[in-house]
Amino acid sequence: MLRDVQGDDLADMRRWRNHPRVRAASFTTHEISEDEHLRWWAAVRADPSRRVLIYDHHGVATGVVTYSDLTPQSATWGYYLDLSSLEREGSLLRAWIGLERAAVGHAFGPLGLSTLRGEVLDGNEPVMRLHRRFGFVEVSRRRQVVDGVTRDAVTFEIRKESR
Repeated sequence: MLRDVQGDDLADMRRWRNHPRVRAASFTTHEISEDEHLRWWAAVRADPSRRVLIYDHHGVATGVVTYSDLTPQSATWGYYLDLSSLEREGSLLRAWIGLERAAVGHAFGPLGLSTLRGEVLDGNEPVMRLHRRFGFVEVSRRRQVVDGVTRDAVTFEIRKESR
């Protein structure tokens, strides 16, 4: 289930985002400070083209779903999970699948989109396989500099009519 972010979610969101493996799979890999996180959150709340939601897995907040470049027809999405807690409980894979299902459903349901896109750093095979499992197809690649290293970013897309 996806829900709006509440004030007490912000610290958890930052902690999850700063997990070393989440940072390593992200386009921005440095550790996010509290001030930087609060500035980001203020910017998100003021920008109608962005939406950030919390993913609750079995009633417990365990992830973040972001929609950006939001128009009436399309958006780009991303996510991250509370890797530490979910791995400790042995429920990471179920949460990952649940989050993807919820995010795609929200995009084509409440948001009313016809196209949803996401970018993945090349080499992140688990995420690329999950996207394909849900019907996303690779539509392009671009070069992206991450921490001074040029890498390929793979754009995946799914259309409402193809589901």
